[in-house]
Amino acid sequence: MATNPKQVVRAYLERAISGGEPEAYEELCDPEIVFTSPYSPDPLRGLAAFRETFLAMKRAFPDLRIVEDMAIAEGDLVATHWTASGVHTGPAFAGLPAASGRRFEITGMSFYRVRHGRIVEGWANDDTLAMAAQLGLVLAPTRV
Repeated sequence: MATNPKQVVRAYLERAISGGEPEAYEELCDPEIVFTSPYSPDPLRGLAAFRETFLAMKRAFPDLRIVEDMAIAEGDLVATHWTASGVHTGPAFAGLPAASGRRFEITGMSFYRVRHGRIVEGWANDDTLAMAAQLGLVLAPTRV
């Protein structure tokens, strides 16, 4: 198991999110993880809620990929900038209706606190408006 914070986060993005490996959550995330994301009105508390939210996203977007564009680490904190993409071919998710068949690609940033080789806290922010526009849920912003 990786203990370098940057390697832990990279493995989480590759195995848990992009790979959809349920066992990667137990290996790479603390049982008491707290994660703040635009896809949940309140912070996700505990491994079960955290894992289920992201596995539900993976069911909605089976080909979901998050590719790390850059990562910076200092002590136990890791900051990442990433690109996420996928096609909505699965069930409803976080207010999205089921299977639009549309593709999205957005960028975002996440910050993680890693202790003893596991993610204990995380904060994510992404271009949710662009995602909603690409999925046909809102009108795309136009230049004025």
